[in-house]
Amino acid sequence: MKMIVTGGAGFIGGNFVHYMLKSYPNYEIVCLDALTYAGNMETLKPIINHQNFKFYKADISNREAIHRIFEEIAPDTIVNFAAESHVDRSIEDSGIFLQTNIIETQVLMDACRRFGVKRYHQVSTDEVYGGTPLDQLNLFFSEEAPIHASNPYSASKAAADLLVQAYYRTYQLAVTISRCSNNYGPYQFPEKLIPLMIVNTLNDKPLPVYGKGENIRDWLYVEDHCVAIDMIIHKGTVGEVYNIGGHNERANLEVVRTILRELRKSESLITYVSDRKGHDMRYAIDSSKIHKELGWGPSIMFDEGIQKTIGWYLDNRAWWENIINVNHDERMYGK
Repeated sequence: MKMIVTGGAGFIGGNFVHYMLKSYPNYEIVCLDALTYAGNMETLKPIINHQNFKFYKADISNREAIHRIFEEIAPDTIVNFAAESHVDRSIEDSGIFLQTNIIETQVLMDACRRFGVKRYHQVSTDEVYGGTPLDQLNLFFSEEAPIHASNPYSASKAAADLLVQAYYRTYQLAVTISRCSNNYGPYQFPEKLIPLMIVNTLNDKPLPVYGKGENIRDWLYVEDHCVAIDMIIHKGTVGEVYNIGGHNERANLEVVRTILRELRKSESLITYVSDRKGHDMRYAIDSSKIHKELGWGPSIMFDEGIQKTIGWYLDNRAWWENIINVNHDERMYGK
């Protein structure tokens, strides 16, 4: 198989490229990435010379460049991780989210149609369903739940999902969509909650927590996400949406306290900051469909996963020290 992975120098895409090369040594994996702030060639350094790996720096919105690459590679499968994904950034400036998450999805699917790609997979998010109140902890969103986005980021991802489904119905493009809960693990850019808290703790800097830290997220170790996408690509039903949940719900404050305990640091580092605009209280998805149809389930629970993640950041200081934005806390949290 020849597979193009877009956004493959980012967090989840990078982990997926590593996973696929290890799991399928005969596959040809081609990574496309524009190398914006969250794309990092250091993430690909361990595999850059792999005989079955190629990298192209490419802006997916450039149709001519994408068509040239598709014509050269003749891919069988496209897995689209390329996305602007940080909610805070979408609230500051939503324009780039519409361009990257919607228009570039269209460019990719048009290329798939033109060059006869056999399978297109769209990596989406559980945030398209919106949030649930904290007094309804028995409520979970299935794949049939209505879309109810709460911020520009999730709205752009929801729009992309609808476009993917439209291409399936209108053009019979062979598509699948996955909507995953919050990921964590190696190579995550240190603006998201877990890597930011790890890095700040290691540097004895304040840990900015929105509101009271009561917001609940379902956490999935990134390698489990890679396995799920692998199964969907190879065994999933064309045209279907699959939820991927971690079954590891934690309040944000609990996550922060866990990191502090693991690193043996004081909770005095916690600093409560003004809450995010439109902040959903809880994300919760029902992932029974992928379990019943494909046999997938998370293998790494949160206690193990957070230890593995902290260990990775301890062992790979050079990776995050080279990319960290020292002004991030001030810009994002008003500190």
